[in-house]
Parts: sequence; structure tokens; C-alpha cells
Amino acid sequence: MKLIKMQKVKDGRYLKNYILTYLNKSGREKEYEIVSRRELTGPEDLGSKSSGVSIVIVRDNKLLLLREFRMGVNQVIYNLVAGMTEEGETLEECIRREVYEETGLHVKRIIDILPPSFAAVAISDMLTNLVFAEAEGELCDHTSANEQIEAAFYTREEVQVLLETKKFSSRCQMIAYFFSKNTGLFQNK
Repeated sequence: MKLIKMQKVKDGRYLKNYILTYLNKSGREKEYEIVSRRELTGPEDLGSKSSGVSIVIVRDNKLLLLREFRMGVNQVIYNLVAGMTEEGETLEECIRREVYEETGLHVKRIIDILPPSFAAVAISDMLTNLVFAEAEGELCDHTSANEQIEAAFYTREEVQVLLETKKFSSRCQMIAYFFSKNTGLFQNK
């Protein structure tokens, strides 16, 4: 597979649409549509910069999950605290801001930040960092009028029931699964 052409076809407020033209292994052209949060000037820009975070918080052997309405699927799902890095903001500042905005909690300690991974590889070049953190304080709502989020801590048993009965984002579902199985991945470091 060889990328031979990249063309922006739409410039939305938050997303930019591109058509990528590839030469496939049969020697034929194949067009592929993607979206990006960034302005891409060439193939070297594809997946070149992290644009946000997903944050895993465990406190007192309970996993923090958000029950939130997502406009893109027009329904309530379970998700991790997550968000996009703002202009001029460091990754650590983004983590602290997103945790506070979506839960009212304060980050006590950032345990680990994994290297960026692709958030929706089939349709976008968007990279985000998966973060493990400790938080303190009381849960409360600081969300904007455009967000409907309920944050709560869940036991392993409660998470198992949610996994069987509710809808999740894929990254959150994977974290919830391993948390519910008490794999030792969530022991304090």
C-alpha cells in the first residue's frame, strides 16, 4: 500500500475531512476517507501528534466511570474521563483540567502516561494518551451546558454487571473488563 495523494474535502469547525488515495497491492487506486482534528499538510502529518487524553482513576478499589450522553451515537454510554488538549496546554495541565471539569476531583498524582495510541484507527489519525492517575476530593458537576455527564466510582462487581448490561466506549470497556477481573493491573504503584 502506497499513499499517492491526500486531499482535504471539507473543513468543519472541529473536524477536517480528507480523501487519501492509495496504490493498493494490485496496482489499483483505492480512495479512503478519514477525519482529523488537525490541519494536515502532508502524509507525514498523519498520526504525528497526540491531541488528547483518556484517564483511568481507581480509588479505594473502585473504578471511576462516566455515564454520559454522546451526541455522535445519540445515547448514554460509559466512558473514561477524556478530552482534548487546548492550545498551549501541556499534557499534565490537560489531565488536571479534564478530571476537574468532568468530575470535580483534583489530580493527586499522575501514576503513568502511556505513549499515544490511535483512538479510532478506521476513520481518523487521532492520537490520545492513556493516563493512570490518583484523584482526591468530592465528585460534583462542572460540565458545560453541552455535556451530560454523571461521574461515579464502581466496585469490581458493579463493573461486571455494567459490562453485561450497558454500552461502553471501546477503550473504557477494555479497562473496565480488566478492572472487573481483579488482574492486579490496578494495584498502587
